[in-house]
Amino acid sequence: MVSMKDIARECGVSVAAVSKALSGQPDISEATREKVKKVAESMGYQPNSAAKVLRTHRSNNIGVLFVDEAHNGLTNEFFALLLDHFIHVADSKGYDVTFINRGIPSGSLGKMNYLAHTRYRAFDGVLIACMDFHNPDVIELAASDVPIVTIDYTFENRMSVVSDNVGGIKDLVTYCARMGHKKIAYIHDNNDSSVSRDRVESFKNTMEELGLEVPEEYLPAAEYRKTDGSRKATEQLLKLKDRPTCILYPDDFSALGGIAAIKEAGLEIPGDISIVGYDGIRVGRHLTPSLTTLRQPTELIGETAANKLISLIEDPAGTRIERVVVKGRIYEGQSVAKLRKK
Repeated sequence: MVSMKDIARECGVSVAAVSKALSGQPDISEATREKVKKVAESMGYQPNSAAKVLRTHRSNNIGVLFVDEAHNGLTNEFFALLLDHFIHVADSKGYDVTFINRGIPSGSLGKMNYLAHTRYRAFDGVLIACMDFHNPDVIELAASDVPIVTIDYTFENRMSVVSDNVGGIKDLVTYCARMGHKKIAYIHDNNDSSVSRDRVESFKNTMEELGLEVPEEYLPAAEYRKTDGSRKATEQLLKLKDRPTCILYPDDFSALGGIAAIKEAGLEIPGDISIVGYDGIRVGRHLTPSLTTLRQPTELIGETAANKLISLIEDPAGTRIERVVVKGRIYEGQSVAKLRKK
C-alpha cells in the first residue's frame, strides 16, 4: 500500500509537504502541489479513511435506517425509487451510503443498537425511512446529536420530508365525487402511523365537506401492500346490501388484491365498480384498465431528503430545521367511471 512517505521520496520533498499538497492547504507552491498530486495518482495512492475522519471530523458516509414492520424492504417500489434518488444525490456530492443494522456484535454487550452502529461507523448523518418511529432505539437515535432527516414522520426539532397525505386523499376523494360517486369506501391500514392517521382523517373530513356519508362498514382495514388483506376487505364491501360504487385502496399494490376479488365476483372495472390506488407505482399503468392513483414524486422526495441532510452535515448553523411537505398529483387512469347524475 502506497504511503505519503513513498510519495515524498519519489517527489524529493518532505512528508509534511505531501500532506499539505493532498489536503489542499495553502502554504505550499502550486508547482509542488501539482507534482505531488500527479505522482500520488500514478502510484495509486489512496488516503487513509480513518486518518481523514480524525483530520476533518467527517467520514463522508451517510447511514440509512430502513426497516419496515411489514418486511417489504426494497421490494416496496415507492421506497426503492425514493432511496435510489437519495443515493444518487449523495453520491454526486461525495458521500457513500450505508444501511444501518443491529447485527454488529459489541463484545459482551450483545448487539449494537442504531445509535451505537451510527457511532461505530462514524456516519456524518442518518436518513430514517419506512420505520417503526415509536421504536425506543429509533427514538434514542432521533434524540442524539447526529444530523437526521426523516421521511413521512416528524420528530420535534428534527428535519423531515413528508408526503402530502392529507392533500393526496382529499384530491382523490374530490376527483371521485366529481366523477359522480357518492358511495365511496376506503380500505386503509389501521396501524398507528401518522401516515395512516392523516389519510383516514382526511378521507372522513373530505367526505363530510362534500356532504357524503361514510358508513362504518365503508372503512375496512387491511395492511399496506398485503393483497390478501385487501382482497378480503373488498369481498366484504361487495357483499354489502348498499355497496360502494368506488373503492380507494391504501396503495397500488394492495389494489391488485381488490381487482382479484372484483373479477372473482363477476364484476367489471369500472363498469360495475370503480377503484383508486395510491403511490403511482409502475404496475398500475400496465393494468387493464389502467389504475387511477395519486402519484407521489419519489424523485423529489429522495433528492430533497439528501440535500437537506447534507446541508445539516456541512452547514449545521446555517440550515433551518423544517418540515418539508411534498405534494403528489392525480394520475387519471381508466378505473373510475363517470356516473350520471340522478
